[in-house]
Amino acid sequence: MNAINLNKKLGIFRDQWHPHQIAVVDDMQILLAKIKDEFVWHVHDREDELFQVLKGTLYMQFRNKTVEVNEGEIIVVPKGVEHCPSTRNGEEVHLLLFEKLSTAHTGNVEDTRTKTHYPKI
Repeated sequence: MNAINLNKKLGIFRDQWHPHQIAVVDDMQILLAKIKDEFVWHVHDREDELFQVLKGTLYMQFRNKTVEVNEGEIIVVPKGVEHCPSTRNGEEVHLLLFEKLSTAHTGNVEDTRTKTHYPKI
């Protein structure tokens, strides 16, 4: 058991849209990610996702609205809800993610940015 320094962990990688696992709590994984621009529309049929914004502003797009999530805020995307995370004006956003170990990166959508493995840092 050791403290985890999020800023140090964020300094280890540069890849955007490629989450890195920093911890596991029961059947949940804690991930760090850097994102920029728009991702891919997708849905997770069986798992909720929690996004915490550590730096910048996340725009969580849903088919009927977009929610602005600012630094220090969280948003929970319920299972079965199609969504597309994005940023604006070329801003890189840093996120802490909480999701089940079984959660597929882009749900049932295959994209060039889909990851099947998250490095442990």
